[in-house]
Amino acid sequence: MKRVSYVVLSVLLLLTLVSCIGILQSEQSGPVGKFVTVDGVRLHYVMAGEGPGPAIVLVHGASSNLREFTSSILPVLAKSHRVIAFDRPGYGYSERPDEPEWLNPSRVATLLLDAADALGVHKPVLVGHSWAGSVVMSAMVDMPQRIAGGVLISGVAGHWAGPLHWTYSLGKVPGLNELFAWTLVQPLGRFMLADGLSEVFAPDAVPAGQVERSGLALALRPRSYLINVRDMNMLSEYMQTLSPHYNEIRLPLLIIHGESDTLVPFWNHGRRLLPVIPQAQVLLLPNTGHAPHHTRTALVSDAIHRFALGEVRPPLPQPWPIRPTLPARQP
Repeated sequence: MKRVSYVVLSVLLLLTLVSCIGILQSEQSGPVGKFVTVDGVRLHYVMAGEGPGPAIVLVHGASSNLREFTSSILPVLAKSHRVIAFDRPGYGYSERPDEPEWLNPSRVATLLLDAADALGVHKPVLVGHSWAGSVVMSAMVDMPQRIAGGVLISGVAGHWAGPLHWTYSLGKVPGLNELFAWTLVQPLGRFMLADGLSEVFAPDAVPAGQVERSGLALALRPRSYLINVRDMNMLSEYMQTLSPHYNEIRLPLLIIHGESDTLVPFWNHGRRLLPVIPQAQVLLLPNTGHAPHHTRTALVSDAIHRFALGEVRPPLPQPWPIRPTLPARQP
């Protein structure tokens, strides 16, 4: 029994060492932007552009960081707008307090808009990808006076039924979540990154060098993993409490979505908004998955630019079904 315990302990220590090496490797390139401290929270950001168009704030999704945008649409938008991309609290190089309130996307929206104010950017167009759709929708409901409008890029706007990936379920188990974070997230995560990115980009191929360009290994650090688990596990329930207030929204909203997105499908997170937010505009991209800002960079950038200037997109040529088309049931 002692020998088995020794072997188990040795394996755990070895995996912890591998994790520590992985953390150092992921942080080797260091921050790419600057820092601003707001409400006692140190936030990492990149700001670019001096154009005459309205300012734009970019907020990344789950398991990500601001390089999601510096490697895609930020350089294009910065040609005609002042643009700020933030690491959300607890992601990339931004700090995050331990208080439970930081699980609330509305609190995140408040902090990022406070930070934008401190940097001289007021009433921006707020853009959120994936998980950060909740930040945009929270701002539109709770603080409409602080933004000029919202843009969802494959953004979460509704709730859903059913479990998330098994790593999120495991991450809810006290004690086991910390052990998993410090021993297996690094080796398993690096092995699973390729499959995860394939699902994000499908039906397009994953661009060469995407992991390094987007700094995705930062999400495999133990604290970042645990924060992401908490954020993901609370999101659907939070959206249930937020969505009944969507009919109060009067601000302009642009929904950019790929028709082939299976992670945050349009029928659940975009189509359902149209009856309750009639002023919402839609750019629906055929044969496009969950990362249109990477795969359709020019189209997405142009749509956000025109939306920020007040241009109204024509409505969809036909109503979209509320439910997706399902395969025929086999006899």
